[in-house]
Amino acid sequence: MSEPGGLPLALTLGEPAGIGPELTIRIWRRREELRLPPFYLVGDADFVRSRARQLGSEIALSVATPAQATEIFPRALPIVPLKVPVTAAAGKPDGSSAPAAIASIRRAVSDVLAGQAAGIVTNPVAKNVLYRSGFAEPGHTEFLAKLAEEAIGKAGRPVMMLWSPELAVVPVTIHLPLKDVVSRLTLELVVETGRITARDLTKRFGILRPRLAVAGLNPHAGEDGSLGEEDAAIVAPAVEHLRMDAA
Repeated sequence: MSEPGGLPLALTLGEPAGIGPELTIRIWRRREELRLPPFYLVGDADFVRSRARQLGSEIALSVATPAQATEIFPRALPIVPLKVPVTAAAGKPDGSSAPAAIASIRRAVSDVLAGQAAGIVTNPVAKNVLYRSGFAEPGHTEFLAKLAEEAIGKAGRPVMMLWSPELAVVPVTIHLPLKDVVSRLTLELVVETGRITARDLTKRFGILRPRLAVAGLNPHAGEDGSLGEEDAAIVAPAVEHLRMDAA
């Protein structure tokens, strides 16, 4: 749990017609059992209230500012309102879906950059719905990187981690068709991703000497070139660079 008075997390709406609103409602109802830190949803209060009724999960909602969310959270789900009304029915995305999902992400990022939220938690989006609206980024990861670049004026390498208590996995390529992976994989990409991962495991996760295991690209790591040359030409040299960093 966060300390009393601490900054809340900003939770994005995700695809309004999807599972995000239901997850938000059910998770908030279990806030004490799960010992959750305070969070607020960037969304449409009327929409969330209507969805809760459909689920038979009447909950207390409170339209709030980020500064009010931590104090409100124990007794009501704080909603920081969007200027975009949401009209999508469950399972039926409509014209409000993409604008609301995108606006929610933008507002959550803005709140973090302004020091009003401690971090962002993203509800699932429907990428095909976003793409049909003209959304140019492959997914959340790249969009968050773009928003960070807009804020600081400097491009960065977005790195995505899939985490569990037993294992953390970081893909080197993100949101690419499998047929394009080989042409986009480079020694520099593997090394940079490894360095970012090692740095943040230390600084953000408190692991003083993180141990990275780099998977091969081809079956059996290419079998010395018999099943592909990429492991010998790209992956193995990248591993050597990372070993020198750790020495």
